[in-house]
Amino acid sequence: MGGAERRPAAPAAAESAAPAVGWWPAAWPAPPGVRAGVTTRHGGVSTGACASLNLAANVGDAPAAVAANRARLAAALGLPAAPRWLRQVHGAGVVVQRREPAGAAREPPEADAAVAFEPGVVLAVLSADCLPVVLAHRAGERIGIAHAGWRGLAAGVIERTVAALAAPAHELVAWLGPAIGPAAFEVGAEVRAAFVAADAGAASAFLANARGRWQGDLYRLARQRLEQLGVAQVAGGGACTWTETERFFSFRRDRACGRMATLAWIEAPR
Repeated sequence: MGGAERRPAAPAAAESAAPAVGWWPAAWPAPPGVRAGVTTRHGGVSTGACASLNLAANVGDAPAAVAANRARLAAALGLPAAPRWLRQVHGAGVVVQRREPAGAAREPPEADAAVAFEPGVVLAVLSADCLPVVLAHRAGERIGIAHAGWRGLAAGVIERTVAALAAPAHELVAWLGPAIGPAAFEVGAEVRAAFVAADAGAASAFLANARGRWQGDLYRLARQRLEQLGVAQVAGGGACTWTETERFFSFRRDRACGRMATLAWIEAPR
């Protein structure tokens, strides 16, 4: 990922109602009208281990704080609708998200990826070390998002998200959000074996360490899979949630912590 954290300014008429939040916009060759980025840990009201912009409702944070943080995020970014949260299970399930009436209440679907084919649908995944992946069709009419930890990557969450977009892979562009970097991501032999069994080339994403274990590179694994699918334009990567303590939550570093949100949406034509 490139660029610096930004705190989006609300329209002048709504400045008093839209507190600044930590937001890192995606730097990628997305088509006009497609927006994406990731929150940082700053700009919310949560306290303790979840301080301050925690967006997850299942990490022990006060429900009122999570609701306030989500409202702050929507106001600061001027989102066209509330983000469509998922009940993430570190799998490879993909759902199609469609526009719903304002205020419609429903339970988040169990999935780790989503796609949308119309403006005004805000896709969202939560993470705190796992890799968020955003996809867009060059025509600007199809977007996808995936929560790709090592289990999801191994299970094919990227492949299933690309398939759900129902577009030629060479017409897609991708952005890799912040994840735990290879210097911090130590895994056992079983994790490496899960990838190498499916693709011998995945061995290049693992480096043996002095403890008899492996340092895994989620970014390289994702790029390999995207390349194999035919997605040639892949931006982002390079951040490390574990080492960038002031910017990101990290489950491996802190165990008890909040979650960042990666969002993607298509703006309505003007």
